Amino acid sequence: MALRNITIRGDEILTKKCKTIKAITPRICELAADMGETMLAADGVGIAAPQVGVMKRMFLAMPHVDAEDEETRNKIYVMINPEITYREGTQESSEGCLSVPGYMGLVDRPEKIRIKGTDLDGIEHEYEFEGFEATVFCHEYDHLDGILYPDIAKEMMTAEEYAKRLEEAKAEHAGEAAAAQE
Repeated sequence: MALRNITIRGDEILTKKCKTIKAITPRICELAADMGETMLAADGVGIAAPQVGVMKRMFLAMPHVDAEDEETRNKIYVMINPEITYREGTQESSEGCLSVPGYMGLVDRPEKIRIKGTDLDGIEHEYEFEGFEATVFCHEYDHLDGILYPDIAKEMMTAEEYAKRLEEAKAEHAGEAAAAQE
Protein backbone atom coordinates (compact mmCIF):
# COMPACT_ATOMS: atom_id res chain seq x y z
CA MET A 1 0.00 0.00 0.00
CA ALA A 2 1.07 3.54 -0.64
CA LEU A 3 -0.17 7.04 -0.08
CA ARG A 4 -1.20 8.72 -3.30
CA ASN A 5 -1.28 12.42 -4.08
CA ILE A 6 -4.76 13.91 -3.89
CA THR A 7 -5.79 15.78 -7.03
CA ILE A 8 -6.91 19.34 -6.23
CA ARG A 9 -9.73 21.34 -7.81
CA GLY A 10 -8.50 22.98 -10.99
CA ASP A 11 -7.02 19.76 -12.36
CA GLU A 12 -9.14 18.82 -15.36
CA ILE A 13 -9.15 15.12 -14.41
CA LEU A 14 -11.74 16.02 -11.75
CA THR A 15 -14.13 17.31 -14.44
CA LYS A 16 -14.22 14.19 -16.61
CA LYS A 17 -16.48 11.16 -16.60
CA CYS A 18 -14.67 8.03 -15.43
CA LYS A 19 -14.41 4.78 -17.38
CA THR A 20 -16.10 1.54 -16.38
CA ILE A 21 -13.88 -1.07 -14.75
CA LYS A 22 -14.00 -4.17 -16.96
CA ALA A 23 -12.13 -6.59 -14.65
CA ILE A 24 -11.02 -6.62 -11.03
CA THR A 25 -7.30 -7.06 -11.48
CA PRO A 26 -4.45 -6.98 -8.96
CA ARG A 27 -3.88 -3.34 -10.05
CA ILE A 28 -7.48 -2.45 -9.15
CA CYS A 29 -7.05 -4.14 -5.75
CA GLU A 30 -3.81 -2.21 -5.21
CA LEU A 31 -5.56 1.02 -6.21
CA ALA A 32 -8.32 0.33 -3.67
CA ALA A 33 -5.76 -0.33 -0.92
CA ASP A 34 -3.85 2.86 -1.78
CA MET A 35 -7.09 4.88 -1.87
CA GLY A 36 -8.07 3.57 1.57
CA GLU A 37 -4.70 4.45 3.04
CA THR A 38 -4.79 7.90 1.41
CA MET A 39 -8.36 8.58 2.63
CA LEU A 40 -7.53 7.61 6.22
CA ALA A 41 -4.27 9.61 6.23
CA ALA A 42 -6.18 12.68 5.01
CA ASP A 43 -8.95 12.14 7.62
CA GLY A 44 -11.60 11.71 4.93
CA VAL A 45 -14.80 9.68 4.90
CA GLY A 46 -14.68 8.95 1.18
CA ILE A 47 -12.39 9.08 -1.81
CA ALA A 48 -12.95 8.47 -5.51
CA ALA A 49 -10.42 7.19 -8.03
CA PRO A 50 -10.15 10.51 -9.93
CA GLN A 51 -9.09 12.15 -6.67
CA VAL A 52 -5.88 10.12 -6.91
CA GLY A 53 -5.54 10.69 -10.65
CA VAL A 54 -7.19 7.50 -11.93
CA MET A 55 -10.14 7.74 -14.34
CA LYS A 56 -11.93 4.59 -13.17
CA ARG A 57 -15.48 4.22 -11.80
CA MET A 58 -14.56 3.31 -8.24
CA PHE A 59 -14.81 4.96 -4.86
CA LEU A 60 -14.36 4.08 -1.21
CA ALA A 61 -16.64 5.35 1.55
CA MET A 62 -16.52 5.14 5.32
CA PRO A 63 -19.80 6.86 6.23
CA HIS A 64 -20.56 5.50 9.70
CA VAL A 65 -18.22 7.84 11.61
CA ASP A 66 -20.72 8.23 14.48
CA ALA A 67 -21.53 4.53 14.88
CA GLU A 68 -21.23 3.22 18.42
CA ASP A 69 -19.55 -0.09 17.62
CA GLU A 70 -16.04 0.01 16.22
CA GLU A 71 -16.61 -2.53 13.45
CA THR A 72 -19.42 -0.47 11.90
CA ARG A 73 -17.58 2.82 12.48
CA ASN A 74 -14.48 1.54 10.65
CA LYS A 75 -16.29 -0.22 7.77
CA ILE A 76 -15.00 0.89 4.38
CA TYR A 77 -17.21 0.19 1.38
CA VAL A 78 -15.46 -0.39 -1.95
CA MET A 79 -17.82 0.53 -4.78
CA ILE A 80 -16.76 -0.53 -8.29
CA ASN A 81 -18.97 0.66 -11.17
CA PRO A 82 -21.61 1.94 -8.73
CA GLU A 83 -25.09 2.99 -9.74
CA ILE A 84 -27.58 4.94 -7.67
CA THR A 85 -30.87 3.17 -8.36
CA TYR A 86 -33.23 5.13 -6.10
CA ARG A 87 -33.39 8.60 -4.53
CA GLU A 88 -35.97 9.92 -2.08
CA GLY A 89 -36.52 13.25 -0.35
CA THR A 90 -34.17 16.19 0.03
CA GLN A 91 -31.76 17.23 2.76
CA GLU A 92 -29.33 20.11 3.04
CA SER A 93 -25.83 18.82 3.68
CA SER A 94 -22.66 20.60 4.74
CA GLU A 95 -19.86 19.20 2.61
CA GLY A 96 -16.14 19.40 2.34
CA CYS A 97 -13.82 17.51 0.02
CA LEU A 98 -10.24 16.31 0.03
CA SER A 99 -9.91 17.86 -3.46
CA VAL A 100 -11.29 21.25 -2.32
CA PRO A 101 -9.27 21.93 0.84
CA GLY A 102 -10.19 24.79 3.14
CA TYR A 103 -13.82 25.16 1.99
CA MET A 104 -17.29 23.95 2.91
CA GLY A 105 -20.50 24.14 0.95
CA LEU A 106 -24.21 23.68 1.44
CA VAL A 107 -25.63 21.16 -1.03
CA ASP A 108 -29.10 19.71 -1.48
CA ARG A 109 -28.85 15.92 -1.56
CA PRO A 110 -31.36 13.08 -1.43
CA GLU A 111 -32.40 12.11 2.11
CA LYS A 112 -32.38 8.44 1.17
CA ILE A 113 -30.68 6.47 -1.61
CA ARG A 114 -30.25 2.93 -2.85
CA ILE A 115 -26.92 2.19 -4.51
CA LYS A 116 -25.45 -0.93 -6.03
CA GLY A 117 -21.86 -1.69 -6.85
CA THR A 118 -19.32 -4.48 -7.04
CA ASP A 119 -16.75 -5.20 -4.33
CA LEU A 120 -13.15 -6.38 -4.80
CA ASP A 121 -14.30 -10.02 -4.82
CA GLY A 122 -16.53 -9.36 -7.83
CA ILE A 123 -19.73 -9.60 -5.77
CA GLU A 124 -22.47 -7.06 -6.48
CA HIS A 125 -24.10 -5.52 -3.40
CA GLU A 126 -27.03 -3.17 -3.01
CA TYR A 127 -27.26 -0.84 -0.01
CA GLU A 128 -29.73 1.70 1.31
CA PHE A 129 -28.47 4.78 3.10
CA GLU A 130 -30.06 7.89 4.52
CA GLY A 131 -28.90 11.11 6.12
CA PHE A 132 -25.15 11.63 6.33
CA GLU A 133 -24.41 8.22 4.81
CA ALA A 134 -26.52 9.03 1.73
CA THR A 135 -24.65 12.33 1.38
CA VAL A 136 -21.25 10.60 1.46
CA PHE A 137 -22.23 8.12 -1.24
CA CYS A 138 -23.81 10.79 -3.48
CA HIS A 139 -20.74 13.04 -3.08
CA GLU A 140 -18.33 10.26 -4.08
CA TYR A 141 -20.61 9.08 -6.88
CA ASP A 142 -20.60 12.61 -8.33
CA HIS A 143 -16.79 12.48 -8.59
CA LEU A 144 -17.14 9.62 -11.09
CA ASP A 145 -19.14 11.89 -13.39
CA GLY A 146 -16.76 14.85 -13.08
CA ILE A 147 -18.91 16.78 -10.59
CA LEU A 148 -17.37 18.50 -7.58
CA TYR A 149 -19.66 19.70 -4.80
CA PRO A 150 -18.85 23.42 -5.44
CA ASP A 151 -20.39 22.91 -8.91
CA ILE A 152 -23.77 22.20 -7.30
CA ALA A 153 -23.50 23.99 -3.92
CA LYS A 154 -26.04 26.65 -3.15
CA GLU A 155 -23.55 28.37 -0.84
CA MET A 156 -19.77 28.16 -0.37
CA MET A 157 -17.66 29.36 2.56
CA THR A 158 -14.20 28.93 3.98
CA ALA A 159 -13.71 26.32 6.68
CA GLU A 160 -13.18 29.17 9.15
CA GLU A 161 -16.48 30.81 8.17
CA TYR A 162 -18.23 27.48 8.53
CA ALA A 163 -16.72 26.87 12.00
CA LYS A 164 -17.85 30.35 13.08
CA ARG A 165 -21.36 29.67 11.78
CA LEU A 166 -21.49 26.40 13.74
CA GLU A 167 -20.37 28.15 16.93
CA GLU A 168 -23.02 30.85 16.48
CA ALA A 169 -25.72 28.24 15.90
CA LYS A 170 -24.58 26.31 18.97
CA ALA A 171 -24.68 29.45 21.12
CA GLU A 172 -28.12 30.37 19.79
CA HIS A 173 -29.42 26.87 20.51
CA ALA A 174 -28.00 26.98 24.06
CA GLY A 175 -29.72 30.34 24.62
CA GLU A 176 -33.03 28.96 23.38
CA ALA A 177 -32.69 25.89 25.62
CA ALA A 178 -31.93 28.07 28.66
CA ALA A 179 -34.93 30.33 27.91
CA ALA A 180 -37.21 27.30 27.59
CA GLN A 181 -36.17 26.09 31.07
CA GLU A 182 -37.08 29.39 32.72
